[in-house]
Amino acid sequence: MCAVVMLTVYSCGITGYSRGQSKNTPVSVIFDTDIGPDYGDVGALTILHALADSGELKIVATVACNMFELSVPCIDLTNRYYGRPNIPIGAPLTGPNEPDIFHDTPWTKALVNKYPHQLNSSADAEDAVKVYRRVLAAQPDTSVVIVTTGFFTNLGALLQSKPDQYSPLDGKQLVAKKVKFLSSMAGAFPSGREYNVYVDVPASVIVFEQWPTRIVFSGYEIGFKIPSGDRLVATTNIDSPCHESYLVCSRDRVKKAYLGLSWDQTSVLIAARGVDRYFNSVKGKATIAPDGSNGWQEDPNGKHEYLTWKTSPEELTTLIEDLMMHEAVK
Repeated sequence: MCAVVMLTVYSCGITGYSRGQSKNTPVSVIFDTDIGPDYGDVGALTILHALADSGELKIVATVACNMFELSVPCIDLTNRYYGRPNIPIGAPLTGPNEPDIFHDTPWTKALVNKYPHQLNSSADAEDAVKVYRRVLAAQPDTSVVIVTTGFFTNLGALLQSKPDQYSPLDGKQLVAKKVKFLSSMAGAFPSGREYNVYVDVPASVIVFEQWPTRIVFSGYEIGFKIPSGDRLVATTNIDSPCHESYLVCSRDRVKKAYLGLSWDQTSVLIAARGVDRYFNSVKGKATIAPDGSNGWQEDPNGKHEYLTWKTSPEELTTLIEDLMMHEAVK
């Protein structure tokens, strides 16, 4: 979900392999999402399953970053629809859960009423930090890409976590050892105030200042220009959770206008296929102010980078919609 200065805007929300990636070495992905208020996250999770079915990646964990009651059930039912019921699912023990109008989401109720799931509430999930530590510790070094399409609540807590039964490393050391890079839908570049950053400013500060690996930001300005979902909604022979959520939201003028955009999906694409295939980028360091607005310090050797245009928005819309129309493999 996204917002820039003075305005809150909620995001709704292919074949081939990225440079250096072979079909035999799919990238391992942890998906950290504010799914629930936002239906673009269903599109992003659907793309992850589409790319997993094609052998481009492996989903090793899925975690919610908010405490919205139906976030975890929506993750669970999507994973089950695509035949992956055993993917670990986590949620934060504490954190922000803004009681605003966008949490009144008929599509989440429609999904849980239609598709099988085992977890009935986000309170039923494991602690997200526990899931992160257990899953990361079991992966090869520098093999995991974390995709975050929500706020940084879980990642801030992960960096501050202590050694445990899963690893003798603290959170920052564990991330440095296991994570290849962080692909984040957050911020507005080169400066702005965006929802995923300002909703949990303390966690954002921790991640911006302490994250030990490369961070690639897909900013508000990217997804805002990539409308998606019209072809998905118009297709009558698809019965996926993604189709259902977009169909329900297409009947709501406000949600259709402001959420039918592709903020979250771009972060999944670069996690699987790298930056260079579809985007250019600017390297440097993202900075953060007390109100959650971000700035930018350009540095060719910086560990942060934000996406700029290479492939046209129209081409990306087609590519993203194609992937969101993926159905379960029978």
